[in-house]
Amino acid sequence: MKYDSLRDFINLLESKGELIRISEKVDRDLEITEITDRVSKSDNNKALLFENVDGFETPILMNAFGSFNRMAWALSVDDIESIATEIRDLLVPELPEGFLEKLKMLPKLAQAAQYPPKMVKSGPCQEIEIEPNLDLIPVIKCWPQDGGRFITLPMVITKDPESKVRNMGMYRMQVYGKTTTGMHWHIHKGGASHFRDYQRLGIDRMEVAVAIGADPATIYSATAPLPDGIDEFLLAGFIRKRPVELVKCRTIDIEVPAHAEYILEGYIDINELKREGPFGDHTGYYSLADDYPVFHVTHMTHRKNPIYPSTIVGKPPMEDCYMGKATERIFLPLIKLQLPEIVDFNLPLEGVFHNLAFVSIRKSYPGQARKVANAMWGLGQMMFTKIIIVVDDDVDVQSTSEVLWRLGNNVSPERDTMIVKGPLDA
Repeated sequence: MKYDSLRDFINLLESKGELIRISEKVDRDLEITEITDRVSKSDNNKALLFENVDGFETPILMNAFGSFNRMAWALSVDDIESIATEIRDLLVPELPEGFLEKLKMLPKLAQAAQYPPKMVKSGPCQEIEIEPNLDLIPVIKCWPQDGGRFITLPMVITKDPESKVRNMGMYRMQVYGKTTTGMHWHIHKGGASHFRDYQRLGIDRMEVAVAIGADPATIYSATAPLPDGIDEFLLAGFIRKRPVELVKCRTIDIEVPAHAEYILEGYIDINELKREGPFGDHTGYYSLADDYPVFHVTHMTHRKNPIYPSTIVGKPPMEDCYMGKATERIFLPLIKLQLPEIVDFNLPLEGVFHNLAFVSIRKSYPGQARKVANAMWGLGQMMFTKIIIVVDDDVDVQSTSEVLWRLGNNVSPERDTMIVKGPLDA
């Protein structure tokens, strides 16, 4: 299961009976969301390809990652767990001590050397060059009180203005007009860090490229909470077991996936903010409107007969849940390297990733659970977790029922509850 493009993944899903083509005419505003929401929560949960979107020739792909099987196939494995240990060894290799250990490391190093992205002269993403016009893309409106239509699976690529180190993240983009969108990056994200660097240096324009619809490993990698300095395209190459091909943008100094469906080139003015939102979020509530940077599209290319991938978020289970569960399993070995007493952890769907975590540990001394909870709050995006429940290693944290049974029977709230303030309380 190796893919160069989103189309390869679509073909695989169809061959496995995991994709439904919908030829009836549908409206991009609310109707596609309603259909996708019902399907994603049904026993017949499939990926959906809407081939007859009212007013557009471009089909829309929804729910492509919306099951454990489809998420595993997106990562080119049959079981997400199988890739976790390999990623741990790639990101945090053990230091060899002796000559024989160094020799044993050579195959790993040689394998890792194959992963960095590969520059190519041209790619399908630049087959068609058009006047910038976001109205030509069937961007959907997800929920009734959303502030507008949102691009929900964009791979946003920026560079540090000094080191030129690249970052790729996934930040929703509200479409304001034919050539402008919002850029909803939170302050802890890589793109926002580059934005602050531009502000610090007094550089008014920040070059930004947006790719839409790459191979599934690259799409996933844009969401992964990687350590600083690790290239997301390196992770994608590792997952694919071959380098991601990149091409140079036509008008800015940024590289983009050669097999993407759409490429948007442009800039952000560091002095310009605009109200973005509201947006129906995975909590089941609307996130409130706030001011964010504005992305100006100055150049636009796409593949011949492009496919537009999108996603919706809301009460679980939905597509983003399975992407989040993949991250949970893939990065567990890295967490264990920092906290070796951890046996397992679970971000249950009911907690929509950042609200709730169950952690099991091999307890050796009193107060160890408090130490683990505090340490986990210090691990990257775990700082946004509202509630961490730490249990002994004989508790199956993958069973919400068992965790709640232990919680109800064993916990003394006065003795066992710890309330602390974090970044969300600032």
